[in-house]
Amino acid sequence: MHRIFTTSLASVYPLYVAKIERKGRTKAELDEVIRWLTGLDQSEIEEHLAQETTFEDFFAAADLNPNAALITGSVCGVKVQDVQDPLMQRIRYLDKLVDELAKGRPIAKVLRGS
Repeated sequence: MHRIFTTSLASVYPLYVAKIERKGRTKAELDEVIRWLTGLDQSEIEEHLAQETTFEDFFAAADLNPNAALITGSVCGVKVQDVQDPLMQRIRYLDKLVDELAKGRPIAKVLRGS
């Protein structure tokens, strides 16, 4: 089992926020991306953060967006579409969306036209 699976979303979330805010994006945009990917509403996301839910449990509670398969590209040199472990792929999807936000990609494109 990879270490990230048992890491809490709450411990990584502030790093995501800091990354996108340095590039002029907002926490609201990050939350919109997380809601799009996971199908969770804002209160559910905040509850997971408050309870320090692990990535494994967070994604187990999520209903992955059917368009998530459209997320392609590399994160840390790994192509997200080639990741074999389903949980790791979901985590990489989230990382890729955060990267796209930080790079200034329009939100409509980050959300794959949704």
